[in-house]
Amino acid sequence: MTLSSQTLTVLVLVSLGLNLLLAALFAISMAGRKRDVGPVHMDDVVRGVLDGQGRSMARLEAAIRQLSSEGRRQAGLISEAVRHVGLVRYDAFEDVGGRLSFSCALLDDYGSGVVMTSINGRQDTRVYAKPISEGRSSYNLSSEEEDAIRQALSEPRAAVQAT
Repeated sequence: MTLSSQTLTVLVLVSLGLNLLLAALFAISMAGRKRDVGPVHMDDVVRGVLDGQGRSMARLEAAIRQLSSEGRRQAGLISEAVRHVGLVRYDAFEDVGGRLSFSCALLDDYGSGVVMTSINGRQDTRVYAKPISEGRSSYNLSSEEEDAIRQALSEPRAAVQAT
């Protein structure tokens, strides 16, 4: 069972409130009693309630630690997911119109991923994929592929825009 951080916060605050209420009730009940110099003996019911609250607090602290750890793990996974896309459409040949050829860069937060190019001609279409690492490739890149990579690495946009 996983709980949201807001739910855990509310549970911790409720638990702390109950602990304060029990401590106040204990203090009030002790104020009416005669003070002995000897040790204070807690009622079994109060001791049980306080022990239960302590166990609840320990479980909540463990759940918060687990959620925090999971959040850090997921942030690491997200940074390596494709989150930056650049798309450039163009006419690869003078006798073929409609801007059916394209270069598309699919990159993660580190600028690594792939740039794919589809060159559309009258008789055939060719598709190329080149690996990208830190915004660069060991393969020669066309100007359209470089534009797609630049576009992907630029500031985020609301949607991919074809140029």
